[in-house]
Amino acid sequence: MDIDTVTEFVPARGAAWREGDAWLGGGTWLFSQPQPTLRRLLDLTDFGWRPLTETRRGLEIAATCTLAELARWRPARDWPAASLARQCCHALLGSFKVQNVATVGGNICLSLPAGPMTALAASLDGTVTLSALDGTVRELPVSDVVTGDGRNVLLPGELLRKVVLPAASLRCRTAFRQVSLSPVGRSAALVIGRHLPGEPAVVTITASVPRPVQLRFAALPDPAEAVRALEATRPIYLDDVHGSARWRAAMTRRAVAEVITELSR
Repeated sequence: MDIDTVTEFVPARGAAWREGDAWLGGGTWLFSQPQPTLRRLLDLTDFGWRPLTETRRGLEIAATCTLAELARWRPARDWPAASLARQCCHALLGSFKVQNVATVGGNICLSLPAGPMTALAASLDGTVTLSALDGTVRELPVSDVVTGDGRNVLLPGELLRKVVLPAASLRCRTAFRQVSLSPVGRSAALVIGRHLPGEPAVVTITASVPRPVQLRFAALPDPAEAVRALEATRPIYLDDVHGSARWRAAMTRRAVAEVITELSR
């Protein structure tokens, strides 16, 4: 879709933010609907950020890294949880055109409950680096960034610079379950479990709830215990064309039990 209100397209580096601006990464959402308040687009590719960087501390993902680049990533280290990157990228269920343009940072900033990059980063205790207009830089857990359906903690003009997935989480075994009403529909429930023998177990629920819900256990629980822990959080399930609240609740409980069962094998 053309945005006929935009009169300027400029490199983001060195540009002073002003009213009517928008950061432009892949633009898959930006160009999908009218944006009547926009006047100028700031091109983030001008920063030239390296898409993926492996270190001993973990994986650094630039905000401008595309889903296709992340899906193709194969770690040089023994990181079993790396398989989640491909699974979450495919959970977007977008065409190859979308996969090659949509960015990790944009998916998180859009803050839709079904955002698979939020699910990936939150499930691995990832953090984001945010840069504000006054130069302030802050780091937050991804699980705290999304506050509701399409809502987040970003300030006006604040830029998501990168996502970091810690090595400790990447060394874990993982289990992944995704449910949609149709084979190519938006995720209605997405549940990811991770565990390393002798370490705590973590289960992360997205898509069926407005914001990520995490269950943490000192040791790997049995499926019934995990479901009881989920119910104790009193989750509010979404109810829309992608699935009723009652159905999403049932699918989420089932997925939680299944990921625990898989991790216990």
